[in-house]
Amino acid sequence: MAETSYNNNNNNGSPISNLAQDHLLTVLLCLPIDSVLSFAMTCKRFRSLASSDTLWESICRRDWGPKSVEAFKSSSNQYPMLPWMRLYKQLCQLESVFCQKLSDPDGGLLLPNPRASHSLNFVSDCLVLFGGGCEGGRHLDDTWVAYIGNDFRRMLTWHKVSSGIPGGRFGHTCIVIDDYVVLFGGINDSGNRHNDTWVGQVAACHENLGVTLSWRLLDVGSIAPPPRGAHAACCIGNRRMVIHGGMGLHGVRLGDTWVLELCENFRFGSWHEVASHHPSPPARSGHSLTYIGGNRSVLFGGRGLGYEVLSDVWFLDVSSSCLKWVQVLYDLQNLPEGVTLPRVGHSATLILGGRLLIYGGEDTYRHRKQDFWVLDTNALQSTRLLRNIWKRLKAEGYKPKCRSFHRACADYSGRYLHIFGGMVDGLVQPAEPSGLRFDGELLLVDLMPRL
Repeated sequence: MAETSYNNNNNNGSPISNLAQDHLLTVLLCLPIDSVLSFAMTCKRFRSLASSDTLWESICRRDWGPKSVEAFKSSSNQYPMLPWMRLYKQLCQLESVFCQKLSDPDGGLLLPNPRASHSLNFVSDCLVLFGGGCEGGRHLDDTWVAYIGNDFRRMLTWHKVSSGIPGGRFGHTCIVIDDYVVLFGGINDSGNRHNDTWVGQVAACHENLGVTLSWRLLDVGSIAPPPRGAHAACCIGNRRMVIHGGMGLHGVRLGDTWVLELCENFRFGSWHEVASHHPSPPARSGHSLTYIGGNRSVLFGGRGLGYEVLSDVWFLDVSSSCLKWVQVLYDLQNLPEGVTLPRVGHSATLILGGRLLIYGGEDTYRHRKQDFWVLDTNALQSTRLLRNIWKRLKAEGYKPKCRSFHRACADYSGRYLHIFGGMVDGLVQPAEPSGLRFDGELLLVDLMPRL
């Protein structure tokens, strides 16, 4: 007879010791990690089961998401895989990241111009870069695509696939939904703000066959958010985009929240403003808004109405019929001298394990940063004063320049992060009169370089 919910060969001891292995695995998957580890200490059989690769791969799927695990396995197929329990532990105890420079300006390859306040997305196994601002305060209107596949550590070949459509701009947002990118807003070099919405789709995505991307203006009807740039945006689920704040007409910072509902074929969309209920994030620009799974997003930082740089964290919950903002109260302790958290023009990216990786940006005094922080998103729904939700990471390998208004995106697993461009201090190379220059480096950040 096949094994049932009880093992007839062992009728002694507690009832749980008689459960079949598949039922024990089901029970363990319902427990938090601390309980799984405690369970492993009870007897030799349970220790073997609670440390099995089968269980820990399932735990990784539960906590990281099945899509991330499958993408992680695919990206690691060239290298020996560590046991899943060790991988889980390594990620939970993350202390550092490894940086590698992927761009080689002297290698004879065609590369995007240095820029800042552009967009950079990972979609259909490709990096898609659009627009931005460059030296002289000029905007750019070019679209570049680089095919990655599963080899994240090699130099990339960029293809310039279009220019002029959409019109040139910087400070826009571009988010990924399925195999599409959805772009909104931005500012041109005449200072005009936009409120148009565009949809782009990558096609023929293979390095040897060539890469193409087509843009089209999305029909959103007569209602749209006021024109703006330097706002923040993210997706929510499979058919919605949310934007917040930014710089409106006459340089006024905004604090409104809008949602775009997309139809199934991405041909039409409709915007509606979210009613402002107290509390909600104050007006700001240059902040980040990041989707963290389910119906949840996290807003961080930016520059406020008084030109101050902010460090507040807000949680956006859209699980109910109305969107609800909740401020996350936290206590940041034991910071080394000279280290500050408030920032604008940073990047905030969801990484493997469900945490946010914050990189770079600048403070109130326009001091640019090169530091990495992780924000633990698991406790953000709590209304209590939170501690130990921030952790500063060490950066190993290539030392990137201090930068702000760069862009970053993660692969489907969340293990690899690509960073491009930004404004950097221009002390060594020719710079703008302000002492700034625009950067054209492409960086790869690996959360698990020792695999």
